[in-house]
Amino acid sequence: MSGTSLDGIDAVLAVARGKQLRLVKNVHRAYPARLRSRLLALQQTGDDELRRSTVLANELSDLYAGAVRRLLSRAGIAPRDVSAIGCHGQTVRHRPFEGYTLQLVNGARLAERSGITVVCDFRNRDIAAGGEGAPLVPAFHRALFASARRSRAIVNIGGIANVTSLPARGAVTGFDCGPGNCLLDAWAWEKRRLRYDARGAWAASGRVIPRLLAKLLAHPFFRRRPPKSTGRDEFNLQWVKRALSGSEPAADVQATLLELTALTIVRALRTHAARSREAYVCGGGARNRALLSRLAELLPGKRVATTAALGVEPEHVEALAFAWLARQALRREPGNLPAVTGARGPRVLGAIYPA
Repeated sequence: MSGTSLDGIDAVLAVARGKQLRLVKNVHRAYPARLRSRLLALQQTGDDELRRSTVLANELSDLYAGAVRRLLSRAGIAPRDVSAIGCHGQTVRHRPFEGYTLQLVNGARLAERSGITVVCDFRNRDIAAGGEGAPLVPAFHRALFASARRSRAIVNIGGIANVTSLPARGAVTGFDCGPGNCLLDAWAWEKRRLRYDARGAWAASGRVIPRLLAKLLAHPFFRRRPPKSTGRDEFNLQWVKRALSGSEPAADVQATLLELTALTIVRALRTHAARSREAYVCGGGARNRALLSRLAELLPGKRVATTAALGVEPEHVEALAFAWLARQALRREPGNLPAVTGARGPRVLGAIYPA
């Protein structure tokens, strides 16, 4: 998995047991700085995009293959013993309202380099069926975290944040609710040349700017009703800069961006997961102590914890989700939830490249 945060590759080796997945090993490989900057540049329209995106897809596929080799070496597992690689690829554009989404990966190259069957391109089938193509993780959240006794919510805070409502009875719902880490990371890099704000310490040192927060909350995405999804196409550093006067203290801007993430998550939970008495956080944002503390403050009466309390470390959940989606594809079973994405019906997701 390599998500909207653009921090690197999270790879997990999982064993299927019925509907469940058990984590065996994991590795993380950070993106080289130059690769990350080239990927960020592709988020916006520019020159020679076809060549740049194709070259980057090949480079990424080689990095994915390297991560797989390292993972299997650590586990003492041969490629022939692995059923498939579920590879999300790197999102550079997400425009379901125009009928497409683009995740960079060369599935054929990855299959050739790894010697393992590859399943990728999970989102476009859902979009072809009239859906948003995202989020796809709620189906996995249901399989892994649903309880027949407790209504709970899963909050995935990657570059973009999304929520999944898992009622004890009734339909599972979920949607993207707004920026997660992407704006916090972008501002930390812009002002301090830090890839992320460790534990949210810098944000905690600032004060929320009410005027700026109001401007940011006025984005029309927040008024849209689900199903909905978003990405860096809508929420990026240029958008933040347009809302600034230029005189704001940098730490106060960071505090305001953290408040934006917290408020939009909490509003989504209050509106669409009101019955949930528990909220479990996964993704990189689970390591932001200031953000988790703010969520707990804004959600009195609810338990706020990370998915570690449910037995899965928060940084592993999304990678496990795409392993699960790959298994669904191999079994010709649906991977989407139409109530989440708005697709016309359940669909088998993913393109398969045999080893």
